[in-house]
Amino acid sequence: MTDSLIYQYESNNFLPSQELEILKTIVYEITDYDKKILFAKKLIELAASENEIKFSHTGYLQLGNAYKLKGNLKDALEAYYRSLRLAKKIEYLEGIAGASTAIGTAYKVEGNYQNALDYLNIGIEIFRKTNDSLNLSSSLLNTGELYRTTGNYKNAIKYFHESGRIFKSIGYQIGTAYNLGNIGLVYAEQGNHNLAEKNLNKAIEILTELGDFYPIAVYDTYMADIYLEKGDFDRALQYAQHSLDIATDHGLKEQIRDASLKLAELYEFKEEYQKAFEYQKQYLAYRDSINNEETVRKMADLRTEYEVSQKQIEIDLLESRQRMQNILFASMSTIIILLAFLAFMYYRNNKRKQMLNMIITERKEEVEAQRDQLEAMNETREKFLSIIAHDLLGPVNSFKGFSTIMKFSIDQNDTEDLKQIHSQFEKSVDGLSSLLTNLLDWSVTQQGTIPYKPEKVELKTLVDELVNLFKNMADTKNIEIKSTIDTDVDMWVDVNSVKTILRNLVSNAIKFTVDGGSITISAQTDGSMVSVKVQDTGIGIPQEKLATLLGENNFNRSWGTKGEKGLGLGLQLVKEFTEINKGELAIESVEGKGTSISVTLPLFRSKTQQ
Repeated sequence: MTDSLIYQYESNNFLPSQELEILKTIVYEITDYDKKILFAKKLIELAASENEIKFSHTGYLQLGNAYKLKGNLKDALEAYYRSLRLAKKIEYLEGIAGASTAIGTAYKVEGNYQNALDYLNIGIEIFRKTNDSLNLSSSLLNTGELYRTTGNYKNAIKYFHESGRIFKSIGYQIGTAYNLGNIGLVYAEQGNHNLAEKNLNKAIEILTELGDFYPIAVYDTYMADIYLEKGDFDRALQYAQHSLDIATDHGLKEQIRDASLKLAELYEFKEEYQKAFEYQKQYLAYRDSINNEETVRKMADLRTEYEVSQKQIEIDLLESRQRMQNILFASMSTIIILLAFLAFMYYRNNKRKQMLNMIITERKEEVEAQRDQLEAMNETREKFLSIIAHDLLGPVNSFKGFSTIMKFSIDQNDTEDLKQIHSQFEKSVDGLSSLLTNLLDWSVTQQGTIPYKPEKVELKTLVDELVNLFKNMADTKNIEIKSTIDTDVDMWVDVNSVKTILRNLVSNAIKFTVDGGSITISAQTDGSMVSVKVQDTGIGIPQEKLATLLGENNFNRSWGTKGEKGLGLGLQLVKEFTEINKGELAIESVEGKGTSISVTLPLFRSKTQQ
């Protein structure tokens, strides 16, 4: 039906009102996300020229849906907020509810669950009042999915059952498919694989007929887990590969990420480590693309911008009313106000002079203090930049040298030489990447803009990911890296800054441990805190250096066992990030025997424990 509408639209001339209705139907029904974006923009453009605000609202809403399904959350949220503004402008209740629900689903994908729940509840409340069964059931489905994502399976099932009853009563197949699939996901996460497989297969069958591939890609990864649990590795691999193929064909970034991770896990289980490594690299690339910090910051700014604009509208309205009241009041009492105003002005001018003198004195003191602070900061930064200049110049010059040698080796068709050059080139890139990462983190700390959002974080999962991340780096020096954390320990910390802490500690341990050495990560709880220790058998730290190692702005070079260079910047970051997370840092080292660095962080405490 959609193809015939598109053909009809492109083959005929219509009145603007007819063209708007056709475009609206196309963007609602089309399942090709790139085409949905194209026709949504056509709808927006035509609606703007005809001043049809409701159609503009629909265009932005469907544009946001397409962007979200393609993994472009920033553009999706921007489109949804525009849709919400337009609906509020004409007091279009169904539009307000639809846009609010869409914003909630986008925040759910981002991981901002509180914002997601707030907006989803707005949509549900309006849809119940307007008796909009289809949109109410969709909002209930999304809210159930939010509860499933956060592990609240009881509420998830409750919302899924209510939405399922509504979808069935109105005969909405795609909604029924999503509902069955999401219930299957709950059963899968609860370990009830038979019921999970039954529901997921029903959902996939319906969605395949409808040509909706995004949820199929999601459900296929869960089916892979189910068959892996059953011991049927080949079927698990087929489902994971099918998920990746669908996601790649349709440009679904989130599912390319998830399917790549699942394939990496399966091939690692099968001990085909080269394939596992390739899929792991693909997973990391898509994960970093989706979770780009600048994108997340811009998404947060969108909500702030919207809320500020709403407040400004309210302020403007109040000011307008106040001006009208002032005009009426002034016309009735001009003489009285004028006399009172003159007396008040005389009194206020005297007070203002006194106040201005005080303010000038205070501002002068503040400016002088800020000037001193800026001078100290500039001295620190100049020192830091002068130190890193040489470390950056070394890898860059080595790249130029590699380029010349690689050209010569290519001319000579010397593949063995190229392999050696590649190995050295990779080490230089790793070193430069690590330096730039720490420099970026340090620059954030100096600006005073470090985000601190504590949440419940499972230590074992975090450390296991860390061990897997550094395994290849450790293997190049024949270093054994292991974790002795075998029980669940939940921390209450900012996950990103704690990842930075542990990455720096393990990276330093590898750098200063000789070939054949070992690195052990362990943890011990004590009351409301947990101490995470990274212990190596490396070259150790001289006592005279240990005493000044964590001094403020102490950027001293050091060299690893393979000549790896550093600035001491990593430990500076560890110290600052530990303090931000309300923790403590301790270092013990014996020169020639190794170093042990402990980071003490707060444990998660449930409401019943508080």
